[in-house]
Amino acid sequence: MTEEIKDLKTNAKMTAGEILRDARTTGRRKREIPTIAKQLCIREEFLIALEDGDYTVLPETVYILGFARNYAMELGVDPDMIVEKIKKELGIAKNEPVVVPQAPVEKAEVPSNVQNNENFAKKLNEIKDSHACKFVVKYWKWFVGGLILVVILAGIAIMLMMPSGEDHTVAEATVQVVSNEPAYQQPVRERFGVENRESGEIILQSIQESWVKVEDARGKTVFSRVLVPGDVYYVPSGGKNKATFGNAGGIDVWVRGELAPKVGDINTRKTGITLDADVLLGTTKAE
Repeated sequence: MTEEIKDLKTNAKMTAGEILRDARTTGRRKREIPTIAKQLCIREEFLIALEDGDYTVLPETVYILGFARNYAMELGVDPDMIVEKIKKELGIAKNEPVVVPQAPVEKAEVPSNVQNNENFAKKLNEIKDSHACKFVVKYWKWFVGGLILVVILAGIAIMLMMPSGEDHTVAEATVQVVSNEPAYQQPVRERFGVENRESGEIILQSIQESWVKVEDARGKTVFSRVLVPGDVYYVPSGGKNKATFGNAGGIDVWVRGELAPKVGDINTRKTGITLDADVLLGTTKAE
């Protein structure tokens, strides 16, 4: 009982800020202001101002009293005693309206329709002291990381969607502007020998799977491949090339945009085919 009376006398001589600082920095549970600020969701400079007794740093008086009450409760100090001391330090009587001269109002933190009463301050700080607020503060890195991930995924999705349509349009436009392209009987799947596209007069297209080999005048192989339906090969110009078709009836031969007669039957191997425009059209015999 003697120690309790002594503490009461000591507290009576101390300011509210001195009591708060003493409770925070002495005893077994010494604590740092940044830690308490995060737990209470109150800015560090406000807690420092309460301990220093510099009340002009804080928003309106209702906030001073509300912050002080929560701070006292967190430190295990009688909140009513702290509030009454601050009122006396501010020169506020018990029934006098709570007003602090020269206290700057921060628009971002104090709504314009705030009524100057202590009950509002208590309610506001109860919200700040809620579990939801503490949870957000504790795991803020996860919230920020999740937001960044969503933004990145959305950007990737947009990038994947936009180019595909543009590339498809460009490809179609490119096909349409080629002047010497015939009216194929099969949709084009893949093109080979495109370097001969403008200069050559003969185009081979597979309508059935077939092996095709093309040799130049010296017998050197310039193309050898199994073509599947839709594949196109542009034959080099010169008229001295020879071809072998593994499935002669499965190859359409286009000459100057005109479909030439078949060089053989389906599933028939044909060799020594002269790839000359006039020979293929039947206007000239092969040498």
